[in-house]
Amino acid sequence: MIDSSHTIAMRSILDQIRQFEQKANVKLDAPGSVGIRSPLQAPVPEAPSNGFGSLLKNAVDSVSAVQTDAKKLAESYERGGDVPLTDVVLAMQRSSVAFEATLQVRNQVMKAYEDIRNMPI
Repeated sequence: MIDSSHTIAMRSILDQIRQFEQKANVKLDAPGSVGIRSPLQAPVPEAPSNGFGSLLKNAVDSVSAVQTDAKKLAESYERGGDVPLTDVVLAMQRSSVAFEATLQVRNQVMKAYEDIRNMPI
């Protein structure tokens, strides 16, 4: 089951995909262009420089950092460091949940991409 934070993340990703789609449609309406005309009349604001790619990279980097921290805690505990077992278990669970959430978002994005790709034109 996907909780509300994942739903919000998915909505954000879908909103960004729609913005890129609208931006692509506006470019087709540019003066002197030949091709399909978009029904959009209003100009679409420029996408922020930190677009979908950087959002995705930041999310993956965040998951990687959580996994690295969990691994370091586990190694420290195994060497006999002053790390409580509960902290190690919580870090490992946090790492697992972050990875599973990322995997679920990836699966939903891939499903959406396939649905869009299979739409009749």
